Amino acid sequence: MRKFAAILLCGCVSAFGWGGEGHSLVARIAWDELTPAARVRVTEILGSGVTIQSVASWADQVRNQRRETAPWHYVDIPIDQPHLDMARDCDKGDCVIAKIEEFRKQLRDPAVQGVQRREALMFLIHFVGDMHQPLHCSDNKDKGGNDVHVQFSGRPSNLHSVWDSGLLGLMGKEDDLLPVYAHDAAKHEKSWAKGSVSDWAEESHKAAQKITYGRLPKVAAGDQVSIDAKYEKKADPLVKQQIEKAGVRLARVLNEALQ
Repeated sequence: MRKFAAILLCGCVSAFGWGGEGHSLVARIAWDELTPAARVRVTEILGSGVTIQSVASWADQVRNQRRETAPWHYVDIPIDQPHLDMARDCDKGDCVIAKIEEFRKQLRDPAVQGVQRREALMFLIHFVGDMHQPLHCSDNKDKGGNDVHVQFSGRPSNLHSVWDSGLLGLMGKEDDLLPVYAHDAAKHEKSWAKGSVSDWAEESHKAAQKITYGRLPKVAAGDQVSIDAKYEKKADPLVKQQIEKAGVRLARVLNEALQ
């Protein structure tokens, strides 16, 4: 099991999932896909004037104060294994798959109210996004890519930071990306909404095998990896599609839980 630590590189703390822009995009795409009834219930739970995107990174913001939540953001599927094994990868129920199931059960339960209900919603908004970041569903014994030192856009960084926000940050501003992402998400909504949370985790794991690690330039052990244009050409479409899928699937989870 990985133990995350904040890593300071070039004055920037390595994040733990999609960066703020990525999580906001996931939430905004999901909002467009929510039923009218689910939108009303989300607004009731969050409170007047609080948007779904404004709380999308809350789970990261409280992480230092609530250390027990750290393992909830990911599931460690070994990169050299073909499939998820919950007994192996989530033996104590402290992983993103188990927590998504737990919190959506809480949302379905009318007896769960107040702060507990609000937090269940905010955790769900964040965790469905997190599990679509490939490094959150793969374990290569490198602390989720934090130990993979890279040169990206002319600066030293690490693989996790590149996938959190580095790649997306070069793809455009959030408000410019949203119309394109939302349009593509709506176009594929029926097919992408299918499957279980475990299916979605396995899909992210396969993306990590094929692209995140599979296309990474090979270097000698301990050497810095240069993220080149060839790698970005494969990685950028995956970042885009994973964010779009996360939005569609978050909407499905919330529509079912809040119907």
